[in-house]
Amino acid sequence: MAKKLKKVETPIDQRETFVSIQKNFADSELSVEEKLRTLYALQKADSAIDKILQLRGELPVEVANLESEVSEMKAKAAQITAEIEAFNTSISNFKNQIVEYDAAIGKYKSQMESIANSREYDSLSKEVENHELLKKIAQKNVTDTKEAILVKKEELQAIKEELSIRNEDLKAKKEELSTIVDSTSREEKELLAAREVCASKIDARTMSAYERIRNSERNHLAVVSVFNNDSCGGCFNTIIPQRLIEIASNKKLVICEHCGRIIVSNTIEAEEA
Repeated sequence: MAKKLKKVETPIDQRETFVSIQKNFADSELSVEEKLRTLYALQKADSAIDKILQLRGELPVEVANLESEVSEMKAKAAQITAEIEAFNTSISNFKNQIVEYDAAIGKYKSQMESIANSREYDSLSKEVENHELLKKIAQKNVTDTKEAILVKKEELQAIKEELSIRNEDLKAKKEELSTIVDSTSREEKELLAAREVCASKIDARTMSAYERIRNSERNHLAVVSVFNNDSCGGCFNTIIPQRLIEIASNKKLVICEHCGRIIVSNTIEAEEA
């Protein structure tokens, strides 16, 4: 018994258009007419989904940007808070140093009172002078660090005030987006389900071309009907009589020679409507 030859699928070329797949369009379990109806229904579902996304507008992007901005501001506030804590720790250390310097100065001065040797006296005097200098440096460090803390606190306060405003903006945008999503979620879910049903009936090659044409057009229309009985519903250029007959027959994939969109008959449009 002769072995049945398996059909070899040609790899999908991302540059090919509907024109290049016309010869394969009829090679399917679905009739050409059913395939055309499915493509038109797919386009209708996608167009309806596009309208829902347009209704949301830039809100999803705005919410994402605000969330990122709020996150960055919180991180900055946390960083400044950590810097203030480090400054406070430094002040405590400087104050401890001052106490130690005072103790050393007192010790050296006490020793100086009972020393008759001028050489030792000069040595102790030098130690007192050095420790007094170190004490002044520590005192200046305390003053400078306190001023730095004031600057950081002002910066932190400004960030907190701005953060409060951004949080209010984010809350309002989220509520607005949530309202729109809630009002359209059921319709969107139904449309996505309908789209999946249509897409499952279309072969990968045709779907690839459909998606590419859709993404290349400003209005995202890859499948259109006849406009005013004689023109392409996408670019509105006149269709020659022979092509109009082919479109009306629903037995052939017809491509607009001007814009590359697939054109279906008004019969299909009316029945789908």
